[in-house]
Amino acid sequence: MSANYADLPLHNGHVPQWMLKIMREFTEVITKFIIEEKGVNNFINALSDPLWFQAFNNAIGMDWDSSGSTTVLLSLIKDVSMKNDLGFLVFGGKGKQMLNIKDELNNYSKKYDLDINNIMKFSKIAAKADSSFLLDGYSLYIHTIIVPVEGKDLLVIQQGMNPNNLMARRYHVNKAALENPNSGITGIKVDNVIDATSEESRNARKLFIDLLSEGKNKFRDNLVQANNMLGRKSLDYFISNQVNKINIGKYYYPIIPSKKLLKAVDDIAKNPPSNEIELALTPNVGPRLVRALALISDVIYSVPVSHKDPVNLSLDPFSYSYTIGGKDGIPYPFDAKTAKEAIEFLRNALEEARINDNAKKLAIQRLNTFIRRLKFG
Repeated sequence: MSANYADLPLHNGHVPQWMLKIMREFTEVITKFIIEEKGVNNFINALSDPLWFQAFNNAIGMDWDSSGSTTVLLSLIKDVSMKNDLGFLVFGGKGKQMLNIKDELNNYSKKYDLDINNIMKFSKIAAKADSSFLLDGYSLYIHTIIVPVEGKDLLVIQQGMNPNNLMARRYHVNKAALENPNSGITGIKVDNVIDATSEESRNARKLFIDLLSEGKNKFRDNLVQANNMLGRKSLDYFISNQVNKINIGKYYYPIIPSKKLLKAVDDIAKNPPSNEIELALTPNVGPRLVRALALISDVIYSVPVSHKDPVNLSLDPFSYSYTIGGKDGIPYPFDAKTAKEAIEFLRNALEEARINDNAKKLAIQRLNTFIRRLKFG
């Protein structure tokens, strides 16, 4: 981890069961305390901040620089949400669990009167935004959606992996939109990016919708022409003798108009999207098609997409690893004794806080003193 942001190298291994049990208890009592003090919506809002999420992960003793931190913390928060009546639920997870969100929602919808259609819509838009419209070299393998029982503050936290640099990237999505959907992204900045979710790509997204409505033949012609123009002199050079070439970065390369790609465009053209939300929810609009649309938009129509990596640089939350140490021994071995003391202290503080306001204030004061002792003692 640098001094500016959290990097997430891909790690193998697992958390020992005895340690995971302590981490779960710590996660539960911290979550309960925050919700008791700040409410469910503020807790979900905090999770939308990659820095806060990483600090939470560090505080419970999980690795400070591992892709597994996302998997472990999300699974713990999900378990806590399912076994306690805290006012929120977590659905989805890693790998195949990503595909079980609708089934999980159905299991809880009657008890909590959840709006399944709205939740699934948010989930799909978030997944499509960071997997298809942000082409940064990372493929999603974790997708969770955090749902308040009451309220509308939905949040998706998802993570992608890059097999080339062996790194992961975590995306926090708090807006059901293709434009700037992420409240934060943590990872290593890269240069080879096509970001069709940027505000700078707004005109390109509008053009995408028009291009898809024109059918496969026009799309194929445009794509062939764009492929041929890669690296060549622009039309302005031949018309007005301007010595300039199309500035094509390494984010573009020729894309073969395969039968599969053309069939996808043909199917979409039969019922084309009319706005960005419909574009995000349209089947067969995947990363390859978006890359082709971006190429055509930029090279043929001079309507570029953004090529700035949207990763947010954040302060280093490493200091929170000193709370009880870390699973891999950094900055020092996991301190089970201190963790259990902190858990018991927070539990007692929660009980006292429910008695009356005066006891609540005293509990908070003692908690602050306890935390300072942990950090500086």
